[in-house]
Amino acid sequence: MNAVPRLHLESGRVVLTGPWRLANMLPELPELQQQLQNCVPAAATWDLAALDCLDSAAAVLLWRTWGNAWPADLHVSPLHRQVIERVAASPMAVAAPARQRFHPVEALGHLLLQALSHAQGMVVMFGQLLLDLLHLLRHPGDLPWREFSANIYKAGAQALPVTALVGFLIGVTISYLSALQLRSFGADIFIVNILGISIIRELGPVLVAVLVAGRSGSAMTAQIGVMRVTEEIDALSTMGVSRSLRVVLPKILGLTVAMPLIVLWTSAIALLGGMVAAMLQLDLSLLYFFDNLPRAVPVANLYIGLAKGLVFGFAIALVACHFGLRVKPDTESLSANTTRAVVTAITSVILADALFAIFTRHVGVPSL
Repeated sequence: MNAVPRLHLESGRVVLTGPWRLANMLPELPELQQQLQNCVPAAATWDLAALDCLDSAAAVLLWRTWGNAWPADLHVSPLHRQVIERVAASPMAVAAPARQRFHPVEALGHLLLQALSHAQGMVVMFGQLLLDLLHLLRHPGDLPWREFSANIYKAGAQALPVTALVGFLIGVTISYLSALQLRSFGADIFIVNILGISIIRELGPVLVAVLVAGRSGSAMTAQIGVMRVTEEIDALSTMGVSRSLRVVLPKILGLTVAMPLIVLWTSAIALLGGMVAAMLQLDLSLLYFFDNLPRAVPVANLYIGLAKGLVFGFAIALVACHFGLRVKPDTESLSANTTRAVVTAITSVILADALFAIFTRHVGVPSL
């Protein structure tokens, strides 16, 4: 068997010999292409009977040399003819997919169906959580204490430094900007009311929820998503271990328990930052601040803030686990669902805060 493919022209007859396959053709491919093009005008017969072998790459080269048409006189073995026929039956170029026009109604319907699908999935997960809690009431020993405490540590204790830093800076900023306005009206003492109500009732819970959604929520989605990619979730099901009881429930309970504590911590640090800024800007002592804060801010506002933390923590964890379980076994789905989880969690927090504002508008508001 010849080591290289060869062809020669004999009085209008092109004879191909040797192994015509890609590995053998590559070293001399430009020369073979040039020789084939030179033979086309003078060739009346193509003799491929002496070929040792013919692969699809060589068949494509010959078919293109023939101008995508069979030559008038071709001598080839049945096996090699089948290879060329497969190439001839294949399209030379794949047509680009037709661009679909944008239909607003169709796009809106698609988004609505997606939203309904996600809502249904979260309702199903919530129902499964209730069933798991009933099971734990009957069998307290099945509660995964280690996973529960680990999630409280990760979502709660490890979030204290960043929430304290952001809370302190927010408190300083609000106090500084408010002091500039109050000083011009001679209403310096009302800085206590502004800081107390805004931080304890609104900014503290919402600020913590946004930080936790970007930090802990995304981590939960990514962790469950990686378990989906590596088929660890399927392995748990194979071993008869409930994924909701061992994976989902500890994360939701852990963040639900930790969020009110983080809200309390961040609100206290934000008030401290506001006190420091008020002391520097308005010459208000810390003793005056501590003395007037309980009178300016009824304790009901603290209860509302803690209740918001409880609801926000549950919503963030529920959304994060839902999108984590919807991850498909590929990295693109993992990144997309992590992004969707953070955006949906923040949106859910804002919606829940709006509902709190509506239903508690007469609660905790000091009378004039």
